[in-house]
Amino acid sequence: MKRYRHYKKDKAIILACFGSVIEQQMYLDLKKEVEEKFEGVDVFLSFSSRMVLKDLHKRGMDYKNLPQVLADVDMLGYRNIIVTSVNLFPTDEHELLQRTVKGFSEFSYANIRATKAIINKTKETSLALKGLSKSISEEKWANLFVIHGVPILDLAGLSSVGYTEEFLQLISKKNYTCSLEGAFPYYAVKEALVEQMKEDGITHVQIVPMLLVSGNHYVKDMIEISNEFGEHFESRVVPSQTASERFNLIELTSIRNIMFQNIKEEITKLG
Repeated sequence: MKRYRHYKKDKAIILACFGSVIEQQMYLDLKKEVEEKFEGVDVFLSFSSRMVLKDLHKRGMDYKNLPQVLADVDMLGYRNIIVTSVNLFPTDEHELLQRTVKGFSEFSYANIRATKAIINKTKETSLALKGLSKSISEEKWANLFVIHGVPILDLAGLSSVGYTEEFLQLISKKNYTCSLEGAFPYYAVKEALVEQMKEDGITHVQIVPMLLVSGNHYVKDMIEISNEFGEHFESRVVPSQTASERFNLIELTSIRNIMFQNIKEEITKLG
């Protein structure tokens, strides 16, 4: 096949991210670590948020969405492409990624594989969540884990969100959960949460963003939730577990290790 002769490069990894105006450096740091973990494999970034892409372009930074990056990488002649889902849950953003990879594979001669989302396998998920709960927990503080969520209740992947919520609540009586715009949204359950916490004898509450990159949600939502809980309890947003000022799941070793393992599995499948 004459066209395949132009595919002379071996492997490329595309990190398919949502993007962040505030925490863009988080993705650049992840790209650097992936390059170190998979030495000799070229790594590219893509972002799905058009708002983020527009903001980056205004600041003179040339980034593209996944279809554009796939086209570029295909044109560069990579035979094998791993599209890494930098998504916490296999919900709408991950579904779009899978559809994009499937559609592009219809006309590209490259072998393109997409990884699973981060919260996907029960063992890895359970260990990561248990480690997270243990690492942030302090004796007098209760944890309110705030998941972003999606506003559609029949969307694929919501079982992983439900498992996360139930598991966190099961492993500690001081763990509570809600979402920003998904099932059990904060605006609708905050009074019930406050009442339940008071019944449980809670006096201190820390807000835990269950977000890969907190970004604007940290500034607009987490601080607001903390302030509202501050009317009833001693309240704060959970301190960062890294050198960063804000708490971001993407910086945690357990989360990164799941992404690295997902990439390794797809590379192995390539043969």
